[in-house]
Amino acid sequence: MSGQFPSLSALRRLGQTGLVLSALGLAEPVLAAPKPPNIVVILVDDAALMDFSAYGGEARMPNIDQLAGSGAMFTNYHTSPLCSPSRSMLLTGLDNHRAGVATIEEILPAALRSHKGYGLHFEPGVWTLADRLKRSGYRTMMAGKWHLGHGPGDLPNSHGFDQSLALDASGADNWRQKSYMPYYKDAPWFENGVPVKLPERYYSSDLIESRLERYIDAEPAGGAPFLAYIAFQAVHIPVQAPASYSDHYRGQFDGGWAALRADRTRRARALGLIPENAPVADLRPETRAWAALKPDERQRYARAMEVYSGMIEAMDASVGRLMQHLKARGELDNTLFVVTSDNGPEYSNPVAGNDLWMSHNGYKWSLEGQGEDGSLNFIGPEWAAAVAAPGRLFKFYTAEGGIHVPLIVSGPGVKPGIRVGSNAFVTDITPTLVDYAGAIPPGPEALAMDGSSLRPVLTGDSSWTHAPDQAVGIEVSGNAALFRGSWKLVREMPPLGDGKWRLYDLARDPGETHDLSIAEPAQMKLMLADYAAYEARVGVMPLPKSYSPQKQLLLNILSRQVQFIGSGRLALVGLGLLALIGLVLAGVRRMRRKP
Repeated sequence: MSGQFPSLSALRRLGQTGLVLSALGLAEPVLAAPKPPNIVVILVDDAALMDFSAYGGEARMPNIDQLAGSGAMFTNYHTSPLCSPSRSMLLTGLDNHRAGVATIEEILPAALRSHKGYGLHFEPGVWTLADRLKRSGYRTMMAGKWHLGHGPGDLPNSHGFDQSLALDASGADNWRQKSYMPYYKDAPWFENGVPVKLPERYYSSDLIESRLERYIDAEPAGGAPFLAYIAFQAVHIPVQAPASYSDHYRGQFDGGWAALRADRTRRARALGLIPENAPVADLRPETRAWAALKPDERQRYARAMEVYSGMIEAMDASVGRLMQHLKARGELDNTLFVVTSDNGPEYSNPVAGNDLWMSHNGYKWSLEGQGEDGSLNFIGPEWAAAVAAPGRLFKFYTAEGGIHVPLIVSGPGVKPGIRVGSNAFVTDITPTLVDYAGAIPPGPEALAMDGSSLRPVLTGDSSWTHAPDQAVGIEVSGNAALFRGSWKLVREMPPLGDGKWRLYDLARDPGETHDLSIAEPAQMKLMLADYAAYEARVGVMPLPKSYSPQKQLLLNILSRQVQFIGSGRLALVGLGLLALIGLVLAGVRRMRRKP
């Protein structure tokens, strides 16, 4: 087509033709273009910065450690505070509002549903990484959690993926194909856009990885390069793992959450993740004292973290199997890996007031079998605050605990064994991979990406990607942040925030302990103006008055349960409504005491 670059397959054919003509003495030799790398994007769900062992975590992760040691570790990488917005940015290089995924559906108020950017599916003109690479001759595949729109036109097969096994929900059970919360009536898995029934029993990390192997093996090694996106359920609620993994951590968390936060903070200083003398926020004053818990409570909560670590290790083992499979195919050395998390750790308690629904769906939360089939396991707000060290708060909030997560890039064209301390953002992933793939530019209808390629810092040719005076904003459901060099402007909404803007210098205060909004009025004014410009550019809409994500979740669950009446599930609806009453009461209690 006039004005377009030739495809990778055309370049290969051109190279082959040139070699033939040269052999006949009819032309100068034309060397075949070097083969672009295979690309594997590994997304962990709800993992904190220090959950990865390369960043000081407790879980055994030899395979991701190997990637970290042979590639680049980013220590100043930020994402969004919630899963769907982060995934939309990671896969498109666009701000989540421009991509069409301003927040997650579970907490979306009805008043915003009709606004551009709040449809919670990709807008026209949004090209995914798979769209871009497929245009350039890549095979494209994904397996795991999608959560980026429902039904025809919104699933992976409509957004550039040749093959896909996709969970169209925020999460699901890891042992069986069933829902984990009353918002969903089941676990909607789709293969290539068609509803699919999974085996009677499986483990999610194993299932996702093995399906990806099958897709890779659809063509022999040495052919077209491939993009493989693997989106694990680990460590999203329900936190579940085979006991053989969880048992590796027996007794490791018996000291409680305050001890774990202190331990991780010490490790963060020793590893240089934060300056040695940098202050770090304490646990919130209302945090329960570990010693005040009853012995059986301490046992269950300690086991919850053992399972959490076991789930991470099980996920890493699946990564190892994928790496070995690529090695057996002779493709490991030409594969570029990206490993990261969508946001910080999950703090919710899914069992409070949920007894009837849990009973009906075969769930319990007890020490016996905790984390195994039938266990609705979680870590809760205290452990989430502990594992978020040295950051403050956790998932949903734009404090460092919610959006400062690990990023590892390893493979051909990446300088081995380096640390990158300059600013990097989730919107930079797609531009980086498009750059490494040498992808053909998209058509004129494609929206221009917001992110920038990280390739110069990965090769060691530059010390930064975003200039010190470049402002980068993030907003999800009122929680917002704006970065400019080491400066961070942040707003956290209730129940744990107060909706006020604060200013921090992360170079000196990565724990966000000292608000400089009064001491630095000129910087505060500049960044507020930057944020206002960001809001206007991407289309951030104001939230309804008195908006509460907890109350909105309960309202949306009620609405979904009413919808289930039409599907003939009256018994389930009745149970769901009864469970909802418990959820409302529990939610009100939690909001009053600010967990």
